[in-house]
Amino acid sequence: MEQLRAPFSQKNSSTMYYTLSIILGTVAFSYGSVPMYKMICQTTGWGGQPIKAPGHGGGAAGEDPSERLRPVTSAKRIRVTFNGSVSDVLPWKFTPQQREVRVLPGETALAFYTATNKSDEDIIGVATYSVTPGQVAPYFSKIQCFCFEEQRLNAGETVDMPVFFYIDPDFVNDPNMKGIEQVTLSYTFFKARYDKNGHLKPMPAGISSSSSSSISSGFGSGSPSSSSSSSSSIVRSPVSQSVTV
Repeated sequence: MEQLRAPFSQKNSSTMYYTLSIILGTVAFSYGSVPMYKMICQTTGWGGQPIKAPGHGGGAAGEDPSERLRPVTSAKRIRVTFNGSVSDVLPWKFTPQQREVRVLPGETALAFYTATNKSDEDIIGVATYSVTPGQVAPYFSKIQCFCFEEQRLNAGETVDMPVFFYIDPDFVNDPNMKGIEQVTLSYTFFKARYDKNGHLKPMPAGISSSSSSSISSGFGSGSPSSSSSSSSSIVRSPVSQSVTV
């Protein structure tokens, strides 16, 4: 009888190990897929994620990124508007300070958001962003912004968050960009916390987009500068005005 049971026992053990391996692999992939997806999007502009300015593929290999910052005066100005929202579990007010800006390809501009922690406790937030129309993302470059970095607001605190950006000059040479005169950059703030491994994790929930946190504002984009940090992305000062550099 034991000899008959042995093959079945061995088969069951193999099936159990195989199933366990699949489960562990799925868990590992789910943790790695978010940063991997973000990296791919920022490199390729896929999914409406603006390109990271220092590594933009529009120029020649080894080209100084500052060489891209030359306004194309023969082109039409592009109207850039922008939207802000917060998740339902984040008790913040998050609004852009400008309604819109109009920029030339290759022209830099600076814009600000204002965030207020309406709760009586310190809270960490993390922002994500996207660009529409999505095909503009490879040309939408942020030199500095507050996205994907920890933003800690003390109870009742209000801060200004700057975004410094430009639209790559090659925008005017791409036939797929023909007819595009308006671009929208959207930010969403999520409540975040550190897990047991010290990794910052957002806490997704429903998205709240009230009249106070969702107005049009202009500015271009790209992905966050590798040298920027949460401390350098926050200005704890009175409301600032948008300027064009």
